[in-house]
Amino acid sequence: MAKRTAIIDIGSNSARLVIFEKTSRYGFHLICEQKSKVRIGEGAYDKNGYLQPIGIKRAFFALQSFLHTIEKYQARKTLCVATSALRDAPNGTLFVQWIKKELGLNIRIIDGKKEAWLGAVSAKNLLPVTQAVTIDIGGGSSDMALIENGRIMDTYSLDLGTVRLKELFFDKESSRESARKKAAAYIRNALTALPAHFRSNIAIGIGGTARTLSKGIMKRTGYPLDKLHAFSYDVETHKDYFYDITTSSAKGLKKFSLKKNRYDTIREGTLIWTEILQTIGANTVMTSAVGVREGVFLSHMLKQDNLRFPKDINPSITCLLDRFKPYVNIESKKKNKLKIATDLYHTMQIEINDDMRYLMQLQSALKLSNIGKTLTVYKSHQHAFYIAMQELNYGFTHKEIILIALLLRMHGKELLHKPLFQSFESMLPPKEELLWLSFIYSLTVLIHEASNSAKIHFSYTDKTLKITSNKPLYLAKEKIKSLEKPIPFAVIIEDQEKLPKCKALGIE
Repeated sequence: MAKRTAIIDIGSNSARLVIFEKTSRYGFHLICEQKSKVRIGEGAYDKNGYLQPIGIKRAFFALQSFLHTIEKYQARKTLCVATSALRDAPNGTLFVQWIKKELGLNIRIIDGKKEAWLGAVSAKNLLPVTQAVTIDIGGGSSDMALIENGRIMDTYSLDLGTVRLKELFFDKESSRESARKKAAAYIRNALTALPAHFRSNIAIGIGGTARTLSKGIMKRTGYPLDKLHAFSYDVETHKDYFYDITTSSAKGLKKFSLKKNRYDTIREGTLIWTEILQTIGANTVMTSAVGVREGVFLSHMLKQDNLRFPKDINPSITCLLDRFKPYVNIESKKKNKLKIATDLYHTMQIEINDDMRYLMQLQSALKLSNIGKTLTVYKSHQHAFYIAMQELNYGFTHKEIILIALLLRMHGKELLHKPLFQSFESMLPPKEELLWLSFIYSLTVLIHEASNSAKIHFSYTDKTLKITSNKPLYLAKEKIKSLEKPIPFAVIIEDQEKLPKCKALGIE
């Protein structure tokens, strides 16, 4: 697969360009994103589905601009897909041929089930879920996929879209309430065709409607983390919020903390959203900032891997290690560091008693413990924290991201950075558990940096932690001695420290 791949997604409402750069076989990151609100399907539903000149013109100029961007970024591969607006249009094929002739761009029109499948490929690989129903509400259709045990079991596409509903009901009815009732009845009737096995406690929200609503909830509730991907909320808690949006006037939408560019279709989208959630029995929503575009990319990237990342491979961590190239990135040394932490965590269970439930986050932080130093050794722990907060995008819950980043922030004698702990306290483990994790992280880093590839053994009896090493730990001893502990206990170090004799210097 090309190092840089451009993906263009032409939807009923927007056209988007993303460019991904591969850093290794399983590492990648986004280097460019552009969007144009082309509304290619504008006026089509009133004209028997035919694309109208107003939308065609916007789409042409947007695609032309995208191609200039792709050339500037020197992407070696371009993949373009189009969804419901083009597949529903009798003149959609003619548009595709015209674009090919004028711009040299190959557009692949995909059906709703393929659209749902691509969204599910991205969700199951880049979100921490194995069981869910994905919901992607577009301008012309709502595409859904059923994920069970990390596998895509089925897909379904409904002719329910925001632009479709707007033009069929809300633009025609003089009464807002009448339009809402007729649209709701239309949605419920369409949902009777949804197979009965499309049921799940967890719904994954893909697309503009779901993301807009999540952003509104985050803003209204003062959510402490500014990250949309993997944001979760309880459906029942926000049911009234959704209902009030669907019954609001256009001017009244200002009070719902929504983006202005979504005012024109958010009421229609919210109506579809709430009806689908009720039908599938979802009580929790997880927001996806990835969708069809990432699905197209991953379906090529993971073609030889059954469309899934191998176990224990996280694309965000892989990409960070590829890009920042920490000076200690030798596999055997990384494994030794993880072993030290795992053994210490296990040894201290007599005091911690948490069944090592945070082992994955602890190990993730240790894999990244040197990334801050690639910028500068001064305040490297602070750099590591900010890098992790921004770049740990895939495969983690928000609570996991914050814990990993906070462990990376630990430095020196203190185990807790109080301002950050206070900012994110509601999303972190209890303070006592966090202090233990910080202690294990800090002690592991000190031992590993001082011992290289030493064999380390831990034992804990009578409130005494004994550390045995087959190599000297001289540089670590002083720092370990002054390291804060979660509770009072002694630390004894037995290493292979040996001083050669030198009579001339009085060393016998």
